[in-house]
Amino acid sequence: MALRLGNLELDFPLVQAALSGYSDMSMRVIARRMGAPYTICEVMLDKFLVELNDRKKNRHFLSIAEEEHPVGGQLMGAEPEQFAAGAARLVEAGFDVIDINFGCPVKKVLGRCRGGFHLSQPEVALDIVRRTRDVVPSEMPLTVKMRRGIDDTQESRDKFFEILDGAFESGVDAITVHGRTVQQRYIGPSRWEFLTEVKRHVGQRTILGSGDLFSAQDCFDMMNETGVDGVTVARGAIGNPWIFQQARALAAGQVLPPPPTTFEQLEIIQEHLRLVIELYGEDRAMTNFRKFGVKYSFLHPQVEELRAKFVRIREMADWEAIRDEFYAVDQPGHYLSGEIHNKQVNCSAG
Repeated sequence: MALRLGNLELDFPLVQAALSGYSDMSMRVIARRMGAPYTICEVMLDKFLVELNDRKKNRHFLSIAEEEHPVGGQLMGAEPEQFAAGAARLVEAGFDVIDINFGCPVKKVLGRCRGGFHLSQPEVALDIVRRTRDVVPSEMPLTVKMRRGIDDTQESRDKFFEILDGAFESGVDAITVHGRTVQQRYIGPSRWEFLTEVKRHVGQRTILGSGDLFSAQDCFDMMNETGVDGVTVARGAIGNPWIFQQARALAAGQVLPPPPTTFEQLEIIQEHLRLVIELYGEDRAMTNFRKFGVKYSFLHPQVEELRAKFVRIREMADWEAIRDEFYAVDQPGHYLSGEIHNKQVNCSAG
């Protein structure tokens, strides 16, 4: 079940997606240890990268652990020239793959002509691709992340395929397609049948699918139903690195492993926290770990009570109190439910 990204061959077709605000080095290392063959750093703005200095408080943005190679760096921006300069900075930092984001649906991103906005302007999008390919070494894989369009109009569909075909012709090695439109954000189902159409359209070229992957079985269902070459796991991997371990077990013909017990969760959580401290320093650790703790709570049998505690965590003593209350006794855990993620999205969307 290998997956090829240009010259890079991965031994497994499930990878961890770039997750803004989440997929820093700490999360990526945990995912790799749990079976992800490849992870992508959280998306960074081209302008930010070009202006980034080496001050201590900024170092975590480009931190890469030796054990996590191969690792991708994802880039988002507005101007083709600036985009290429940002890509060069990611190459210099030591990333093994450069990924272009044409899929982010966040309103403030769209308002600044970044991310998914580029799906509305194929000429600019393809100029970005060509300029990026020119500065990225020829042997280094270049990939693109897209959604199925701005909306469901015929014009949007035509522009999607113009960018898709043009990107491959310009030297892109693989493209990830999310089954929702930019307009949908994360609301409503991901349209997997569109991925089937895209894969048929491109033939032997590499397509990865994305959208509504919250379990190991979801990942194989997407590949089997659509024919995509691999999948990128996004929200389904936050606080749930076991998804990669579970998927490898299914691929090996084994039964689905049970969800991690609370003791097994505790072991990973404590190691994740250690990596966060190493990355950000003790004074900033809990601020950065809180969001991960909330997601880990989704697997705990007392999810609502635990999540409420993690939301208020401020210092190490708060974590120790949580550990002593919720992880002192080994209990069966839960598999991640996509409903809990979608509930949060629907609430935040008003």
